[in-house]
Amino acid sequence: MEKKILWMGIACFLACNISTNAQYAKQDGDFKNHFVGSTMFLLGNLASTNSPEFVQLNLGYRITGKDVISVELITWKYAWPLGINPFYDNSYGKPEEEFPGYIREYGIGLAYQRYFWKGLYAAVHLIPMWQKFKDENGNKLENGFHLFNTYRIGYHVKLFKDQFFIEPSFGVAGRPYYTEMPDGFKQKDDKWPKWTPEPGLHIGFNF
Repeated sequence: MEKKILWMGIACFLACNISTNAQYAKQDGDFKNHFVGSTMFLLGNLASTNSPEFVQLNLGYRITGKDVISVELITWKYAWPLGINPFYDNSYGKPEEEFPGYIREYGIGLAYQRYFWKGLYAAVHLIPMWQKFKDENGNKLENGFHLFNTYRIGYHVKLFKDQFFIEPSFGVAGRPYYTEMPDGFKQKDDKWPKWTPEPGLHIGFNF
């Protein structure tokens, strides 16, 4: 269900009148330094079961036409190991792989984006995530922490005369550092890789 909702959202955006010339230059009259955005994965919150209660807000600044930095505010919860990729692994959602509870995370991160040709870019996202481990009844077990990193290649597409944009991308996401999980959580998580492929679909408004 979550995949169907996501692809419906992608189709709606791609049906818009888009411009493929996504280069930015400060001498252009329509150059905008700032943007605010999020991700189309918010549509996953519409799922009737296992909603991630996901929230993401990006606040960005274009240093030059090719160099961009942004602050990312993120919170979400999940009950299966992050190493199970829901886009291609059907083990996600299976009861035998579920944690004995769930993890709620809060993060404030930084991202750097560099354009190479037209709208083609590479990006690095570094997000420290503070964790709360909870049992099946929502009672707190203990706190945790991990550093969540993503490395992306994507394309920036201008929409509606550059008022909005969309950025489909593909990346690799993982945890180079993390604290030990509680018993039950750790046994499930240790079965899966700490780095996985991750598609992306960011959206934003320029100002």
